[in-house]
Amino acid sequence: MMMRTVTVVRQYLAAAFFLVIGLTAYGCGDSATVNPVVELASLTVSPGSLQPGFSRETTQYRVDLTSDVSSVTVTAQPAVSGDTVTINGQATTSRTMTLEPAGETTVVNIVVSETDTNSRTYVIRLVRASLAGNNSLQNLTVSPGTLAPTFDPNLQAYTVSVANTVGSVTVTPTLSDPAATMTVNGQAALSGQGRVITLNGGGQNTAITIAVTAQNGTVKNYQVTVSRGRSNNNNLQSLGISPGTLSPAFRAGTTGYTVNLPATLASNVTSIRVTPTLQDTTATMTVNGQATTSGQARTAPLPAPGSNSFVNIVVVAQDGTSKTYSVNFIRAALGGNNNLRSLTVSQGTLAPAFSANTTAYTVDVGSGVSSISVTPTLSDPAATMTVNGQAATSGQARTITLREAGLSTVINIAVTAPNGTLRTYSVTVDRAALGGNNNLSALSVSPAGSLNPTFSANTTRYTANVDSAVTSVTVRATKADANAVMSDDVTAGAGTATGQATIQLGGPGTTTVVTIVVAAPNGSQKSYRIDIFRELPSSNNNLSALSVRVGTVVQTLSPTFTPGTTAYTANVATEVTEVIVRATKSDANATMAIGSVTVAPGTATGQAPITLNGAGTATTVSISVTAENGTVKNPPYTITVNRAAPAAPPAPATAPDLIPEDDSCSPGIPPAECAPGTSRSDNVTNVTTPRFSIAQPGAGQTASLYVNGVKVESQFDSGANTLRPVAALIDGNHTITYTMTNAGGESSPSPSLTVTIDTTPPATQ
Repeated sequence: MMMRTVTVVRQYLAAAFFLVIGLTAYGCGDSATVNPVVELASLTVSPGSLQPGFSRETTQYRVDLTSDVSSVTVTAQPAVSGDTVTINGQATTSRTMTLEPAGETTVVNIVVSETDTNSRTYVIRLVRASLAGNNSLQNLTVSPGTLAPTFDPNLQAYTVSVANTVGSVTVTPTLSDPAATMTVNGQAALSGQGRVITLNGGGQNTAITIAVTAQNGTVKNYQVTVSRGRSNNNNLQSLGISPGTLSPAFRAGTTGYTVNLPATLASNVTSIRVTPTLQDTTATMTVNGQATTSGQARTAPLPAPGSNSFVNIVVVAQDGTSKTYSVNFIRAALGGNNNLRSLTVSQGTLAPAFSANTTAYTVDVGSGVSSISVTPTLSDPAATMTVNGQAATSGQARTITLREAGLSTVINIAVTAPNGTLRTYSVTVDRAALGGNNNLSALSVSPAGSLNPTFSANTTRYTANVDSAVTSVTVRATKADANAVMSDDVTAGAGTATGQATIQLGGPGTTTVVTIVVAAPNGSQKSYRIDIFRELPSSNNNLSALSVRVGTVVQTLSPTFTPGTTAYTANVATEVTEVIVRATKSDANATMAIGSVTVAPGTATGQAPITLNGAGTATTVSISVTAENGTVKNPPYTITVNRAAPAAPPAPATAPDLIPEDDSCSPGIPPAECAPGTSRSDNVTNVTTPRFSIAQPGAGQTASLYVNGVKVESQFDSGANTLRPVAALIDGNHTITYTMTNAGGESSPSPSLTVTIDTTPPATQ
């Protein structure tokens, strides 16, 4: 263990001097310095300021603090590192101290020491001020309004006068001591911030209390009394009436109104009703002398037709001024309008045309009309009416049953005006006597059954031919008079104009008779007859049309089609591989086969795709037609489709070319080693089966090699597009050409190439 063996001499000097003494003890060397005196290097209090300012030699200090400071932080640093600092007995260089209550002093002892016997004590007295007793306001304002008297912090009672229209004021108190607190009418308030106070009604006072509490708890109350003036508002906000509408429209400044009422009103309207609403609810009012609250409805007697009555509303303001609103309800006299505005009938036409001043009319209807509807409409909706003595509603139809055919029916419409005057309109409906029309107006047979002769109402007997395949027909007949009765094979009762029936036919070659009897309304009869002949099966096995198409393009037939010609040809291009053969039967009920496609009876036209044989060949298509009676077209229709042979390829445009690799001086041989007088492009080669590049053959084409005009066996490399002879060529010059061959033949030769075969080795030097 190293022990300290030097004496440290501490001196209070204006400047610090250090003496270094080297000592050796117990065989060990240890050096030491002379330390300054035991003291602090710095001392601070936060918040607060030391009095006097800090000095190392000064050990007694005072800090004055406000009453609201409850703790401070004391920080002390020793002048010599390693010295110990305690603050009120706690070893630390910084400590937060809780202060004694306001008005008392807190003592803090700071001890700095080197050893237990060598130390110095600094003392700080923290003086906390007593709580303040300022419970005054610095300022007080009221807006709108003016304080009376003018504000003085020592005066506590004030008054403010405002107009009746002011419903609230803003009170703004400001504290003399920001640390004090206050309330406005019992609610906490901030210094300098306005508080809105709602005032009592007009003519009433509103008290405002500002209570200020000082720091020491003492309280001062300021009182402001706001006097609100009385209202002079004697206006209505609105005025509702029922029934009717105010004229002019309501405005608060307009006091006189009229309401025009019709002479007739709904049955539930027995009185008039007014609902006045005040602008100022502090005002009072009466309706025809009866006290009424704002928004309360009051009733008054309904004036009789042709008379009027007044309703007076008196509004008294809070200050006693009054205003009277008057409503004159005027009810019109009962009208004398007993006219119809319109009159219509469901059958026939009024004669003459309707006019409000014309009261007598006639209507002619057919004998079959058993009822008619009349629709009268009143000119004055307040009038009333009856139709044949029964009450009727304006604009609604009333159905009247008519007397028998040939008789007249009178319909009376009696109109009573609101004032009781009466006008009667009469409509005489003349129903025609039963007719004698026993004609048909139309007659038809379907399907495909044209009448012979063409239909005429006076022609009673007809024939109609139908196809042998038809097993039933529909006969349709229309009566000239819908009230006639139609019977026998086709029926229709009175009132139904048209009837129809499905008639089953006998076998092919037979006749079926259809009878239609028409009885007129007066009983006279007429009989119509149709003889329907079902034809025998057809022997027609002809075509009416025949064509060959490539896609949508029609090809030319040779010869031109006629039903009596059965054999045809058509020529197509070599690239065509399929055609469409289309045929139409003369008789749709025949059966047709186009190649393997069958076209059944009932379908006139059919078509079939035909795959053609190879280019340069013919394909024959047969179209077989079997008539409805089973006879077969013999010979059948045929079309021979000639597919053109392909053309030989054109002569190649370029000559064959010796490839550089087979040249005597090929790319693999250094130029210095090439035979004298040769190059890589002189078409001289020592390869006896050289390769020649040619144009790429087209689809379906084959290349052939010719040497000196003679075709030789060759090999074609499709990857490199080269030809080479199979047999070796002898030394010398050779003319090289090639051709292209396809299904259409061989092309002419290409331009030629002269190539020299030289297998003699170069002479050695």
